[in-house]
Amino acid sequence: MLNDQAAGLRAMHANTPKGSMENKPVRVIAVASGKGGVGKTNVSVNLGVALSKQGNRVLLMDADMGLANVDIMLGLQTKYNLSHVLDGEKTLKEVIVEGPAGLKVIPAASGVKRMAQLSAMENAGIINAFSELSGELDVLLIDTAAGIADSVVSFCRAAQEVVVVVTDEPASITDAYALIKVLSKDYQLNKFRLLANMSRSTAHGRQLYEKLAKVCEQFLDVSIDYLGTVPFDHDLREAVQKQVPVTVYRPNSEAARSFNLMAKQVQGWPIPRGVTGYLQFFVENLFQSGH
Repeated sequence: MLNDQAAGLRAMHANTPKGSMENKPVRVIAVASGKGGVGKTNVSVNLGVALSKQGNRVLLMDADMGLANVDIMLGLQTKYNLSHVLDGEKTLKEVIVEGPAGLKVIPAASGVKRMAQLSAMENAGIINAFSELSGELDVLLIDTAAGIADSVVSFCRAAQEVVVVVTDEPASITDAYALIKVLSKDYQLNKFRLLANMSRSTAHGRQLYEKLAKVCEQFLDVSIDYLGTVPFDHDLREAVQKQVPVTVYRPNSEAARSFNLMAKQVQGWPIPRGVTGYLQFFVENLFQSGH
């Protein structure tokens, strides 16, 4: 009987083939935004597809418990989700659905909002569930909820990289700043990557990044890196209507090209070292946050 989290972790080590986690650390990337309606899920989906097309094994986790829509955006029919794993009805592999271009998706579960309050047994169960995947995964992308809810903070703290999606409108900029402020002042996160979405041009997106980065770096102890710009693109609009990622629907469109460029950049980011299997580290962190 596993009666504490440490026992759960020990059990996980026992069940994990030696070397499977150490050899290939998994990149864990949280995609966040201060405000809703800035295209965050669209970014997560298309970045996932672009990374997948470039030869990575990518798992996209829908972590927006209130307004889960990764499956809708991909036109997927989902029967099971993470709550079925928590309840012991399904394994993690059984709830994963196959998306376009080899992208794998974990549908959101209404019960996962309580991740930080799970019992030790549930902790151990989820940790074990994720450890099953460690040898067959290169990138874990987490599409968080908009805003600064507890679940968002938990996922951002546990991830290795936080991508903040912002558009050039006052509410989006103000809310992105608020999210970065909370994560840096209250949780000591000091490195973020900014993605300008729905921009008039690449130059316009770059200006938006410079404007926000300047304010953040002036008033907060953070560094903000520029990930890229997704231009406002009618092909992307059409793709959303058709429930197909623009990277699949119109692979040569301006928007798709920008996602491909960003995916290449992501692969150049440093890979975590010094932690045994980043996926395990991510899950451990996830349970510690919020306490």
